[in-house]
Amino acid sequence: MFGLSGFFGFSGLFGSMWRPMRHRRRGVVELKWLSARTYTTKWYPQGVDFGTWQGRRTLAVSWFRKDKSGQHLASRVTFIDLERSRHLDVALTIEGDDGELVPAQIHAGGLAWFGDRLFVAATGQGIWEFDLGESRRLRGAAARRVVGARGRGFGAVALAAVRTRVHPVPLRCSFLGRVFDSEGTSLPRVLIGEYRGDKLGRIGEFTIPSDIDGSFVAIDRSAPQIARMQGAVQWGSRRFVSQSRGLQPGALWDGDDDALQRSEVPLPIGCEDLALDPEGRMLWTLGEHPWRRVVRGIPFAQLGIRVR
Repeated sequence: MFGLSGFFGFSGLFGSMWRPMRHRRRGVVELKWLSARTYTTKWYPQGVDFGTWQGRRTLAVSWFRKDKSGQHLASRVTFIDLERSRHLDVALTIEGDDGELVPAQIHAGGLAWFGDRLFVAATGQGIWEFDLGESRRLRGAAARRVVGARGRGFGAVALAAVRTRVHPVPLRCSFLGRVFDSEGTSLPRVLIGEYRGDKLGRIGEFTIPSDIDGSFVAIDRSAPQIARMQGAVQWGSRRFVSQSRGLQPGALWDGDDDALQRSEVPLPIGCEDLALDPEGRMLWTLGEHPWRRVVRGIPFAQLGIRVR
C-alpha cells in the first residue's frame, strides 16, 4: 500500500501511467482527452472536484463503466495534474471478506474530495467513502478485474482506492458538491442532489462525518424547481447548479438557494457535476457525451465571484 503521494511522486514504473491532455485557454480553460475515452461508450465521466497535491492544482474526475445492457461494471477516478496537463487513473474498489479487491459497480455521479477522504455519490446507493491514503498497486488479473476488463493484454497494472464505508442519506444521491465560505475556505459541508427529468429534484446541505464512524447530518433541504440537475456547489451565500439540456449547451443557475436564476454563461453539451477552485479562481464542469467530452474551467470573473 502507499499514500496518495505515490500517485504523483512515483517517477519509476508509475511514471509511464501518466497520460497527456490537450490544454486550451481562451477565456475559459478546456482540457480534452487524447485517447479512446474521448468517444468510448463503455466509460462515462460524471463527477468532478478540485484539490491540491504536492503544491500542484489537481482535478479529480469520476467515471463509471457499463456493458451493452447498461449494467454497471466498474468505476474510477482520474486525477488531472493541471500544471502539467496530464492524468492518472485510480480504480474504485471494494474489499471482500477474503481480502480480494473487486470493482465498485456504481454510477459515480459526483465527488467531494477532503484530503485522503474521497466521497462519491453512488447514485441510488448513498454516499460511498474511499481512502486515498491507503491505496494499492495491482498487477495482472487483479488489475484487470478492478477496471472491469477482460483479456490478457488489458490493465497489466492498476492503482486502486478501497471503500471504507457506505453512508446512507435520505436522498437519491445523484450528485455531490462542496461548500465554501465567501473567502474561499472549504467548509466541512456538502450539497447532495437528485437528478430527475421533472422539476421535483431536491438538494440537501449536509455536514460531512468527522470520522469513519460519523454520519451525514442534514442542515436544510430545498427543491429549486429545475429539471435535470447535474451538480451543485456553494460559495458564501451563492449557490451554483448545472442543468443538462440534451444536445444543447448546458445551463448554469446562480443565486441564493430560494432564488436561483439562469446565468448567461453556457456549460458544455452534456454537462455534469460542478467544482469550485479557489486557487485557480475557476468553476469546473465537464461534458459526458462521446465526441463532445471536455473538462471546462470558467473564470470566477465571468461569474462575478470576488475573492477577498
